[in-house]
Amino acid sequence: MPVAVARSFDDTADVSSPPPIDPAALRGVLGHFLTGVTVITAVDPESGAPTGLAASSFTSVSMAPQLVSFCAAKTSSTWPRLRAAGHYCVNILGEDHGELSRRFASKAADKFDGLRWRREASGAPVLEDALAWIDCALHDAVDAGDHVIALGRVLWVGARDGGRPLAYYRGGYGKFTP
Repeated sequence: MPVAVARSFDDTADVSSPPPIDPAALRGVLGHFLTGVTVITAVDPESGAPTGLAASSFTSVSMAPQLVSFCAAKTSSTWPRLRAAGHYCVNILGEDHGELSRRFASKAADKFDGLRWRREASGAPVLEDALAWIDCALHDAVDAGDHVIALGRVLWVGARDGGRPLAYYRGGYGKFTP
């Protein structure tokens, strides 16, 4: 039995102009999709400082060519620095990184304060405790409503042994057990 229904299926409805869906209802439904959590990092070419943002919108796109993507809000103050860098690293977070995700989702001035990281081949920061990482060159940025879809061409990849991913579900963090 459904908890909330924004609109039920009607095969006589005009799908060319559907009625608007309440944004809160849509967010609630989309929250039922379990995702992993990443931190996208780069070095700001203007300041030389590391920068980053949290993203649960990461996905694999293509194996030939090797492409991955994430979405960034157009209102993000970090996205323009990532775009300008031209290279970035997707850091896949482990199950104990909820606080790290919250830090990179915030507007904190120095999100890297006290963190250990190293530069990957492109120069993008790899967080030392990341479960895995994907070093990318920005391949394209596609306008998508209130977000931008960043497509990255995979340059280098790596993973550490052991560990499990941080899961994000209905607005909260959890653990995944296969």
